[in-house]
Amino acid sequence: MGKVIVEQIVSIDGYAEDADGGIGFFDNAQAVNAADDEQLRMLRSVGAIVLGARTYRMFADYWPEADPRVEPVAAPIRDLPKFVVSSSLAEAPWGPDQAATLLRGDGVASVRELRARVDGDLVVWGSLTLSDALLRAGEVDVLRLRMLPLVLGAGRSFAPPGSGGHDWSLAQARTFDGGLVVLEYHAAR
Repeated sequence: MGKVIVEQIVSIDGYAEDADGGIGFFDNAQAVNAADDEQLRMLRSVGAIVLGARTYRMFADYWPEADPRVEPVAAPIRDLPKFVVSSSLAEAPWGPDQAATLLRGDGVASVRELRARVDGDLVVWGSLTLSDALLRAGEVDVLRLRMLPLVLGAGRSFAPPGSGGHDWSLAQARTFDGGLVVLEYHAAR
């Protein structure tokens, strides 16, 4: 059975969304792409991508047409199976000739079931509501924080209230151009 990897892009003060609920703080941050080789390394173990509905919409608006020569992670993102946890979406198209599979019902139960049948790890990007539920349920094996050198001062933390009580061990800390730091923590079980 593969691991569940949750990866968040955060400010150095721990926010995954700005005070208005947006992610514009990393849209123009050149540092966010400094770790492309690290992302490609991580993606070698991934068997599927799992997204919440809001993050799916953002990804589906960008990644199907992204050029792999400019965005090296575009090819694995395009090629990996995608699953969307949503009770509101009727369908989940991915570009002109693909679709993500919708997972209905409880997100934690859906990820548990998917984890048992997918060959490889599952990566959850963004998807704060789903990530919150997985963290609270103790279903996250690897927490990766891509920390940008920005202080927001307010916003939405990557960690949900009530998610404490789980111990993590630092497995890796890497620095990249532009001040990006990638921290990888493994759940202590």
